[in-house]
Amino acid sequence: NHLNFSLTNAQKRVLKEIRRDLGSNAQMNRLLQGDVGSGKTIIAFMATLIAIDNNFQACIMAPTEILSAQHYNNFKDICKLLNISIQILTGSTKPLEKRKIYNELENGKLKILIGTHALIQDKVKFKNLGIAIIDEQHKFGVKQRIDLSNKGGKDCDILLMSATPIPRTLILAVYGDMDVSKL
Repeated sequence: NHLNFSLTNAQKRVLKEIRRDLGSNAQMNRLLQGDVGSGKTIIAFMATLIAIDNNFQACIMAPTEILSAQHYNNFKDICKLLNISIQILTGSTKPLEKRKIYNELENGKLKILIGTHALIQDKVKFKNLGIAIIDEQHKFGVKQRIDLSNKGGKDCDILLMSATPIPRTLILAVYGDMDVSKL
């Protein structure tokens, strides 16, 4: 109701696939693949809303401060309308603001955290992380992606987004335990 556009049929289909995964008893491990501008980000945001609606926290990790700020700026107005707390954490976040973010994450007050590699720091502790979303996943190492998902425990749902997935990811999609949604 708060979007100023309608989702495309492809976006609705992918959102149904993600909703089905999130509603199952198994951990979601899904790659969302689509060209730039295809709507991966709005789908990721809607996935965070599903997690929050089920009393979990959500995070989105992007490879640059610019992309993190873009995601944050895209979502903050809708979050304000929905009364959902959202913050951004990057290397340039001031120490006082970082401490506030750390406290609000641990006590569960902060529902969505968007940021860069700063999200995988030891000081970042979620009370109940339900979904970890990694944008431009090909720009992160395997250990970085694992470190982020581990912040939610063994059942944390994972959504990877990429316009250009790396060969390792494609191999996991074909031979491993990763599902693929295409926009």
